Amino acid sequence: MIGAVIGDIAGSRYEFHNIKKKDFILMDDYSKFTDDSVLTIAVGRAVLEYKQNGGDLSAMAKKYMLEIGRQYPNCGYGMSFFQWMFKNPEPYGSFGNGSAMRVSPCGFAAESLEDAVDMAEKTAIVSHNHPEGIKGAKAIAAAIFLARDGKTIDEIKEYTINNFYPIDFTVESLRSTYQFSAFCADSVPQAMECFFEAKDYEDTIRNAISIGGDSDTIACMAGGIAEAYYGVPEKMAEKGYSYLDSALLEDIQKFEEVYPPYTIVSRETM
Repeated sequence: MIGAVIGDIAGSRYEFHNIKKKDFILMDDYSKFTDDSVLTIAVGRAVLEYKQNGGDLSAMAKKYMLEIGRQYPNCGYGMSFFQWMFKNPEPYGSFGNGSAMRVSPCGFAAESLEDAVDMAEKTAIVSHNHPEGIKGAKAIAAAIFLARDGKTIDEIKEYTINNFYPIDFTVESLRSTYQFSAFCADSVPQAMECFFEAKDYEDTIRNAISIGGDSDTIACMAGGIAEAYYGVPEKMAEKGYSYLDSALLEDIQKFEEVYPPYTIVSRETM
């Protein structure tokens, strides 16, 4: 999960000030966690409880997104989700990328590919019950599970194309043409291609931020997959943890005690 959180933190300073190159400061005093991290950690708490005790994962996801999310009213929620969070927490047919940016705990805790996509749907439908919102969450969770399961990048990409999205673009082409979109269909496959073309975890995050658009969310989605495939450099993980307050840090640590973070050397250089 820390791989997704770092992506959010690194992308936060560039969301409204896009930088269309890979040479940039990754995390500094202007970086911060946003709603992407808050909701990812909330879903992580729900998934942990679900795996330990069973029950209704959708109800748990809703409970913890409200309980934790309301503690951070100014962390960057979109207008529709803000209304969901504070006024009417019922599904509203969203096909935005919020379902996909918070889903990484499902991929890390899943016991099978089927389990990953099932949990992804259950955490999505509490707000993002449009088919495209559900599909985006499933695509990210599935990719994380497949990366954990030892599949190659080519195999993960083939599965993604066959089951979720046609990917007929490159990072270079996106860098020159991509515009901001918070829709799953226009940001999830782009985030995934940033992983598919990368050489390691950091390169994935730099790819994701360099295409512009919804930088924190794109890097959050790509970062979760990259953690599962490459692992996160330990010093980078420590830096990411340092941006979280004590409550969020406690929640992520509880999840990672059961599902340890992938802070390993790239498998391609081992």
